Amino acid sequence: MPSLMDTAPPGGTAVGANPKNLPDPASVQIVPARHYARWAAAVAVVVLLAQFAHGLATNPVWEWGVFGEYVLSETIVDAVWVTLQLTAYATVLGFLLGTVLAFMRLSRSPVLQSVAWTYIWIFRSIPMIVQLVFWFNLSALYEELGVGIPFGPVFWSVDSNSLIGTIGAAIIGLTLHQAAYAAEIVRGGVLSVDHGQFEAAAALGIPRLRQIRRIVLPQAMRAILPTAGNEIIGLLKGTSVVYVMAIGELFYQVQVVYGRTGRVIPLLLVATAWYVVLTSVLSVAQYYVERHYARGANRTPPPTPLQRVRRFCTPAHLPAKSPGDTR
Repeated sequence: MPSLMDTAPPGGTAVGANPKNLPDPASVQIVPARHYARWAAAVAVVVLLAQFAHGLATNPVWEWGVFGEYVLSETIVDAVWVTLQLTAYATVLGFLLGTVLAFMRLSRSPVLQSVAWTYIWIFRSIPMIVQLVFWFNLSALYEELGVGIPFGPVFWSVDSNSLIGTIGAAIIGLTLHQAAYAAEIVRGGVLSVDHGQFEAAAALGIPRLRQIRRIVLPQAMRAILPTAGNEIIGLLKGTSVVYVMAIGELFYQVQVVYGRTGRVIPLLLVATAWYVVLTSVLSVAQYYVERHYARGANRTPPPTPLQRVRRFCTPAHLPAKSPGDTR
């Protein structure tokens, strides 16, 4: 009795048989794909990087000795501390005000919506340096600031210069500028939360403020943090604009030193190195904060760089310890 393997449909080939016009798979030679353009691009990039590194090491204009002399000097370190203070104050106050503005824009009150929209429109339209110079010269517009009845008598007043000062003017300018961008970042994060979350919380009788604090913001943080981290890093570098107010932050002090010594390139390299270090620290902090708020969406987050290093250094033959193993 013929088997199924030997049975062929009319006008066809027997099932399981190798057609005569196809080669035997065992005799086919497999040739790996060769990406010549990819290798050529990689070689070109490596050559360019090698040339750049060689120029850094051999070009005397960089003056690495001068760089080493000033990079950790007391003047530069103090200036870095001023830069960090300006960044911290403007970040905290700017995002607090920006959060208020974001919820004003999301409010059902047309007055609050209009005020918030107008604020964001104005402060995003005016360059930061113009705002800083304006606040620095506030005393020319208002010699005294006071507290009293609107359109009525003033009970207490103080001189504008003594109340605000140079650092105060810089913090006010940076904060108000930052708040306009922070408001849009927070508003975008809140809008990314499913509207059903609001409806479910309202159905459970949860107060509005607790809805925002315990339900909306923790979920919105996943959308807020990437943009907010980028904005904070931009603010850190943007503090260099306050040099117009003669505040001793990093870039201003570097200008003072190379104006006195004439070593422009190595001093600019000092500022560059410090900005790279500070932005790198902020980037690492942003990574771990984003990882923290991603727990609700990703139950098995990818390993951190430190965990990857530990896994790479752990011998493969050693079994992983169980949680209760104390050996």
